[in-house]
Amino acid sequence: MRDEGLERVTMRRLAGELDTGPASLYVYVASMAELHGALLDELLGELDLARDALVDLLCEYTLLLLGHPSLARSVLALWPSGPNYLRLFDRVLGLLRAAGVPARQAAWGVDVLLQHATATAAEQGTRNESVDADREGYRLTTAIEEAPADDYPNLAHLRGELFSGTGEQRLRWQFSALVQGIATTTIPE
Repeated sequence: MRDEGLERVTMRRLAGELDTGPASLYVYVASMAELHGALLDELLGELDLARDALVDLLCEYTLLLLGHPSLARSVLALWPSGPNYLRLFDRVLGLLRAAGVPARQAAWGVDVLLQHATATAAEQGTRNESVDADREGYRLTTAIEEAPADDYPNLAHLRGELFSGTGEQRLRWQFSALVQGIATTTIPE
């Protein structure tokens, strides 16, 4: 996967690498989705879970997945459950609680935070793989810059801010805004 991408990981190919038959692998993993979950869990072993800053940890998780966009896309549809994923999940919950987030809001918010990280990595990673990404980005930027103020007053007013900041600044702000929202938005009864 590291060398050729997730698309090239098949049960048949993996079995060949392990010098066994594909049917033998199904003793250990029931499906490709389960295999993807195991691959994710292996990668998550690289995260520094000793971090005391929640936003730093979430950014690290996002960057890890950015390095594997096809896995990030797959993870969007998975329900990971490996030990390293559970450690990440537990650590995010602990950091939310340490920040004073009420228990129920932390329990609901952990999903939002990990989903945002995964979706961001899947989206940006897919763009990075696209040969047309620069052209598409240029078209959007140009369309916004040339949008008539009479028709698009809010775009005209804020067009200088829409693309401001670095990717890292924007990612850190997104996570900070989500954490603040999780901390201050009560759960409905």
